[in-house]
Amino acid sequence: MMNTVLQGDRRFGVLMFDPATGKPARIGCCAEVLHCQRLKDDRMKLLAIGQQRFRVLDYVREKPYRVGLIEWIEDQPTDQDLSPLVTEVDQLLKDVVRLSAKLTSREVELPSNIPNLPTELSYWIASNLYDAADEQQALLEVQDTSARLEREVDILTTTRNHLAARTALKDVLE
Repeated sequence: MMNTVLQGDRRFGVLMFDPATGKPARIGCCAEVLHCQRLKDDRMKLLAIGQQRFRVLDYVREKPYRVGLIEWIEDQPTDQDLSPLVTEVDQLLKDVVRLSAKLTSREVELPSNIPNLPTELSYWIASNLYDAADEQQALLEVQDTSARLEREVDILTTTRNHLAARTALKDVLE
């Protein structure tokens, strides 16, 4: 599959598989290979970046790999001012990083290139949730930037509160 991808426009679809059913999700993300390194044993190291969401309408081929008919998905437009949500997410993110640094006794910094536009920020937050594949899939499926940011506020608030409690406990025990 990767040989075909690399010979073409370097894009491929990424879908989460449900471990319980063994079936792929209906909504995924198109990724583009930015860098490829072939290893001696014919494996590859890839650097890819997610681009646009899609919904699988049908599969036209199953083997040797799935090929599907898809439709692109866009967020629903809004006239709502999302700047308060962006500000709240930004502050929560700073709190989580500060508390993580304190808890691990390491210097942790946010990247300088975090998006400040609501939709792009919501995707950046979702893509940087670690060990939360189900939550990432749920966020990928949300087609409303405001709803996605609100869910991320909930996630970051829970994370901040958890880290604050652990940090307070660490301070007491030291």
